[in-house]
Amino acid sequence: MKSPDILPGKSFPLGATVFPNGVNFSIFSKSCSAMELLLFDDPLEKKPARVIRLDPKKNKTANYWHIFVEGIKAGQIYGYRAYGPFAPENGHRFDGTKVLLDPYARAIVGDEHYSREAASHPGDNCPQALKGVVVDTSTYDWEGDKPLKIPYSQSIIYELHVGGFTRNPNSGVSPGKRGTYAGLIEKIPYLQDLGVTAVELLPIHQFDVQDVKPGLKNYWGYSTIAFFAPHRGYSSRRDPLGPVDEFRDMVKAFHQAGIEVILDVVFNHTAEGNHNGPTLSFRGLENQLYYILEQDNKAYYSNYSGCGNTVKANHQVVGPMIIDCLHYWVSEMHVDGFRFDLASVMSRDSSGFPIKDPPTLWLIDTDPVLAGAKLIAEAWDAGGLYQVGSFVGDRFTEWNGQFRDDVRRFVKSDPAMVTKLAARLMGSPDIYPQPDREANRSINFITCHDGFTVNDLVSYNEKHNEANLEDSRDGANDNYSWNCEEEGKTNNREIEALRQKQIKNLLTILLVSQGTPMLLMGDEVRRTQEGNNNAYCQDNELNWFDWSLVEKNAGLLRFTKSLIHFIQHKAIFQEESFLATYPQKQPYVIWHGVRLGQPDWSDDSHTLAFTLHHPKSGEHLHIILNAYWEALTFELPPPIYPSEHWYRLVDTSLSSPDDFCEAKTAPKIEEYTYKVEPRSTVILMGM
Repeated sequence: MKSPDILPGKSFPLGATVFPNGVNFSIFSKSCSAMELLLFDDPLEKKPARVIRLDPKKNKTANYWHIFVEGIKAGQIYGYRAYGPFAPENGHRFDGTKVLLDPYARAIVGDEHYSREAASHPGDNCPQALKGVVVDTSTYDWEGDKPLKIPYSQSIIYELHVGGFTRNPNSGVSPGKRGTYAGLIEKIPYLQDLGVTAVELLPIHQFDVQDVKPGLKNYWGYSTIAFFAPHRGYSSRRDPLGPVDEFRDMVKAFHQAGIEVILDVVFNHTAEGNHNGPTLSFRGLENQLYYILEQDNKAYYSNYSGCGNTVKANHQVVGPMIIDCLHYWVSEMHVDGFRFDLASVMSRDSSGFPIKDPPTLWLIDTDPVLAGAKLIAEAWDAGGLYQVGSFVGDRFTEWNGQFRDDVRRFVKSDPAMVTKLAARLMGSPDIYPQPDREANRSINFITCHDGFTVNDLVSYNEKHNEANLEDSRDGANDNYSWNCEEEGKTNNREIEALRQKQIKNLLTILLVSQGTPMLLMGDEVRRTQEGNNNAYCQDNELNWFDWSLVEKNAGLLRFTKSLIHFIQHKAIFQEESFLATYPQKQPYVIWHGVRLGQPDWSDDSHTLAFTLHHPKSGEHLHIILNAYWEALTFELPPPIYPSEHWYRLVDTSLSSPDDFCEAKTAPKIEEYTYKVEPRSTVILMGM
């Protein structure tokens, strides 16, 4: 390799920054005594082509080590070695034998020979280490791409896994693109047709697939190694810069199709794990700065994430890194928002105690670069902090876990659920009592990646996680599921019909409730994980989207798609404020039971009916929910307008295509009563 000229460089910006005549490198480490920049000609090299030792007098400003290397450019592969004390009891874990990733690295290579084990044990791991790549983001042609800024009131979020969506051979995607960003582009027409307005991607930051038991793979991706780099395993391109460009191609294609891209980000922990974990980056650069350590013994990590360590998100250096990361993904990669995994961890101070005004979260909430981005919090953590309804900030929306649980329990006919269900239908004003809060800041969901799919929710009473090799000790025990009287797959037609009906009931409640709905990948075609409710380590057919289900369960797909398109074209479902109870002069709701105006709020009740009216648009809907195990006849309200009649749009007891009728083909209801079959949902529209 040609010896370039070496200049002192600058402390800002952090990371590797391309200039016309070379690259500036800058990295933070307060306590290290010596720093080396390693340059590689090839990602598979066993040794660096050049080692440049930084002079603390010339190449260090405050706690930032920096250097400018002339004659190199984008595509240059690099890493670091940091030398200093290995004194875990004092919070230091420097190991000069380990190749370290730049926390600001924009691309990663070396995954073909990466070894988590080599990074976890003494000795030089250079041949098995991941390395960073210098990236110049200024050369990409975005073709005028702009953020879509779709309001929450018009949003339908679809949570999907980049790899699992197209990895199945029956996806129809070419073999070289299955499970990749490019493969996902080929399936955009399916998502457009379904009617979703945003995809929420499970983690795509570079993660450690080996952070799991031997013989398994980390599939979900909640094991981040590099926050600025798109996961290389999801790229069909193997050149060093390929994943960055392919990811941007995907975002641009989604935007052209009118679909936003939301990233699931994991700022609560990293892949470096507990005290036995590997030294990959942060641990070897400034361990006690990046992680919350136990107060009585700094050799051990506080574990509010349930994954071995906890990022010190409110530290004066770590917080700005998180902000820089979010800026990068919005400004340079054009994503539309973020879902913050275990976001309540970010409400803890440097000792792990919850704080009222966590600075990093407030910076995110008020940051001008992020002003147009969607911010979604999973408002709890594994340390017992639960903040649904009280999460910090003015802009964060929240995953509504109580919506999930209450709707599941109502549909399976648990007692004392009607009052709770009414609140969930109306945007959960009991959870979000703030008078100026938009109802759509509640992210409503029945299922997500963590737990049963909707098919398994009506097919299993118990979790079946044997494939995870933990004797089914993992995964939640309280699933509020019901197998409809037979565990797992069945040939019983009556049970199958009941399961189909229960799925339609769940999806209907989700989509007609105030708030922003989120669907799990494949629920619209009954994707199953065979009862596994914690399939984080199953990179196989158990998790992958089975595209044969699109034809097999075409009726449910049609029902879901039709219902999505219906609510997207009704003003009553676009309201941003909580609906009022009649007779206030605004869009309103009137509650009923079997008899008009007489809702049954008792613990023994399993029914609820309600009328929705939007005076400005003239929309008039009547919705009946019967979770009772017998048919019941419900009184219907008289039409508002003299020429109006009720027409049946939805009856989940009917088979496809009669379960959903378009307005022009919907049958007229001649009587002022309607017999609702057991465990069924009905939607009538006045026309």
